[in-house]
Amino acid sequence: MDGLLQEIVAKYNYWIYVVLMMIGFYAMIGKRNLVKKLLGMNIFQTAIILFFVSTGVKRGGGIPILDKYKVLESGVDVTQIVNPLPHVLMLTAIVVSVSVTGVALAVLQRVYREYGTLEEDEILEKISE
Repeated sequence: MDGLLQEIVAKYNYWIYVVLMMIGFYAMIGKRNLVKKLLGMNIFQTAIILFFVSTGVKRGGGIPILDKYKVLESGVDVTQIVNPLPHVLMLTAIVVSVSVTGVALAVLQRVYREYGTLEEDEILEKISE
């Protein structure tokens, strides 16, 4: 039991990501206000980005900039080099997330002008009339 507790404590950052994902998921599914749904989606995206960045980290890992002469002499110890791919992909995900948020806010502004509300139920009532 003690080993399990140590394993859970050692991976605390993953538990934080799961909690953030569940908060975002709840906001997207459980809330009726469209702005709250959008905020939930942003929280969910942030949790995923943090998760992927944390998977690309190595304890004591160095940056992937190598000295050409050192590589020729001794080779490369890949266990000591951090893979930059997850970080680069998450930079792209951040740009996409900000873009989607901007477009969604513009659409929500248009919805508010059209229907006078951002509550899902009220919009559906106005559409069905």
